[in-house]
Amino acid sequence: MLILRLSKAAMVLAVALFASLVAFGNITDYGSNFAFVKHVLLMDTIFPDATIKYRAIEAPWMHHAAYIFIIALETLTAILCWIGGFRLIAARALPRREFHEAKGWAIAGLTLGFLTWQVGFMSIGGEWFGMWMSETWNGVPDAFRFFITIIAVLIYLVTPDGEPV
Repeated sequence: MLILRLSKAAMVLAVALFASLVAFGNITDYGSNFAFVKHVLLMDTIFPDATIKYRAIEAPWMHHAAYIFIIALETLTAILCWIGGFRLIAARALPRREFHEAKGWAIAGLTLGFLTWQVGFMSIGGEWFGMWMSETWNGVPDAFRFFITIIAVLIYLVTPDGEPV
């Protein structure tokens, strides 16, 4: 049972590392990834005859606000997953109930990560702003990979550990 619990903790920590690297990259290379957000919101590279261009946001301050919000969500995802992963490690030898209770931070972090990439990138960016129509600024495939990985870890984390009650 110990190996299963350590496996769950390691997977949560792997997501924490991923979210940390994404947030770090966005903070330290602000301009590169800001361009992505800006062009998605401007909708300037979607199909020329698309009738959804009225949804575009042209105010530069809104581009920065959206990007800072995304970075905040990625950072919070990382923090929650780091705390959650280390709490799982600390609870690895505790009875089932206590180990289960230690999952809260990890569940919160994984859920926020899922929502960041599924709702933020896939739903809002991909569908509302038509990001899927852009050959240059289409982040849908990447977002899909990210949130599928995160949801798989979340599902694995919440499965029962198989020990008796």
